[in-house]
Amino acid sequence: MTATEILDAFPKLRALVVGDICLDRWCRYDPALADISRETGIPRIAVVSTEVTPGGGGTVANNLAALGTGRVAVLGVIGHDGFGHELEGALTARGISHELLVRGDVPTFTYTKLIDCRTGEENLPRVDFVNAAPIPEDLEREVVSRLERAAPDHDVILVSDQAETSQGGVVTPAVREALRRLAADHPRIVFWADSRLRAELFRGVIVKGNRAEIDAASTRALGRVDYPEFRRHLEAPFLAITAGGDGALIVQADGQSWARSRNVEKPVDICGAGDAFSAGAALALKAAGDPAAAAAFGNLTASITIMKRGTGTASPREVAKRYSESC
Repeated sequence: MTATEILDAFPKLRALVVGDICLDRWCRYDPALADISRETGIPRIAVVSTEVTPGGGGTVANNLAALGTGRVAVLGVIGHDGFGHELEGALTARGISHELLVRGDVPTFTYTKLIDCRTGEENLPRVDFVNAAPIPEDLEREVVSRLERAAPDHDVILVSDQAETSQGGVVTPAVREALRRLAADHPRIVFWADSRLRAELFRGVIVKGNRAEIDAASTRALGRVDYPEFRRHLEAPFLAITAGGDGALIVQADGQSWARSRNVEKPVDICGAGDAFSAGAALALKAAGDPAAAAAFGNLTASITIMKRGTGTASPREVAKRYSESC
């Protein structure tokens, strides 16, 4: 299938993103207003404007919606706080359903990014609001329950395991076990998991990660880097291992193949490139049924988003144009 034919299938698809649905707050500050605090003697950071966007798994959802997916929903845990309210508004503005989000007495996973308004550069330490404790058991049970009820109504389910604390985030052992069961019971659904620190703990689903993440996960599981054996260990249909400008390596039961990417000189911002790849590739896999074609489409999507500041997205028109240029 061509990229245009794959894109034509997207409006008929329903996608669900499960996991750490976060809020990105892009705070622009003016260094000229950095007066010294009278109370502490510490210079203040004077934020003059703020933009909010869905982050983490929300970035995956952003990309799904931008690509023209018929319906996009998210399932995760947010708090009874202002950040949770902002996240719901940011999702709604992009046509992403947040009805499955579970609210609880936890902080909404939030990234606060400080950007110099004169230069447009993010040049101060980020301020993150994270939950360092396990999510409460009642919230975990509700996430599993909603996942089990919602899964059959979707064509593609993407898992975003973003939390980098030792306790993890929304994607707990119980959630991973539910995903394993659902993937076995619903082979028509594409189950696609992306985990920063725990890829070795998934079973029976497609696992995507960058080379460093998969090498580390394979080493933790096997004591060595061995992609074919790691795939067998995970009982995964295949591994998708991204390698920046080199594209992605697809590891299947019958061997390995490269989906090469056209090198992009001087990318503007690679933040969110992996999420763009996952969104494009998972949808393309459902549309075309071919892992290599899916990875090539994911590469195409990411090659567009890395030319935009922040966690950019790619529209169908942009993808079709880039595809025609590469032919």
